Amino acid sequence: MTSNRGIGRAYIVPQRQILEPKDMARWQQSSTYKEVVSFVEQLSKSVEGKPVSSDYVVSANVQAVCVLLDKAERLIERHPPDRSTASRYGNKAFRGWISDLEKQAGELLLDMLAEKYHGAIFELAPYLEQAFGNATRIDYGSGHELSFMMWVLCLCKLGFLEPSDSTAIVLAVFRRYILLCQRLQETYSLEPAGSHGVWGLDDYQFLLFYFGSAQLIGSDIAPAASIDMQIVSDMASDYLYLQGIRFIAKTKNGPFFEHSRQLYDISGVGKWEKVNQGLGKMYRVEVLGKFPVVQHLVFGSILKL
Repeated sequence: MTSNRGIGRAYIVPQRQILEPKDMARWQQSSTYKEVVSFVEQLSKSVEGKPVSSDYVVSANVQAVCVLLDKAERLIERHPPDRSTASRYGNKAFRGWISDLEKQAGELLLDMLAEKYHGAIFELAPYLEQAFGNATRIDYGSGHELSFMMWVLCLCKLGFLEPSDSTAIVLAVFRRYILLCQRLQETYSLEPAGSHGVWGLDDYQFLLFYFGSAQLIGSDIAPAASIDMQIVSDMASDYLYLQGIRFIAKTKNGPFFEHSRQLYDISGVGKWEKVNQGLGKMYRVEVLGKFPVVQHLVFGSILKL
């Protein structure tokens, strides 16, 4: 196993360790599972009642993460979609973008991180590389979103990001990540990974709606208004949940209640607090608790299994 030392610890290349369904018990009893659950709950709490335009501290390191994502997005220009195929899903040019990201991940992290963190780069890189989709299947789903959050959690555990960055992690970093993912999904017609179709929450994202529901707590926007397309259009730039609804409306045809049944049903819940609580429970069951989703996660010295 390859290792490197930095800040008093040995870093290792993270590996897959959830290889078959029986490994799920080990995963769900692990300290990393508990850390992931606690991390997303803490981030949700940090944005309760806070639109994107609200006041919050954006540290230099948060800005540096956003710059990395900006650079990753610019790679799209090098890999325009292949128009020679008429497939509804899975434009093969995505493989070129992923390959480019993998080649540049080390340099991107080198530019982002202070020298004292450089020893951790080859342990951090796989989480970042797996955060945008699978090159073989040309798909994207909640497992890739989870890989991104585990990368951010690693940055927090290293001390590069601080607890005081929590609000900005959601409203600046995660939002920037979502905008990039949505562009990738549209540009390369990514297949939804493990989609439950009409009965799933969303083809691609989950935390977008979990964090977004927290933002809407105490707002003037009731759950029933979350599928009012005029309100969605007016307020999507300020609320992640509505941004997610807007993207669905833009990319799917037909009545909303037909193609997005769960989100339609959520609009009938009385309070955002209840929505947020329900989505938190659902995340543990439908994402963290599903072998097909978590089997691709990797573990090293920062996040162990």
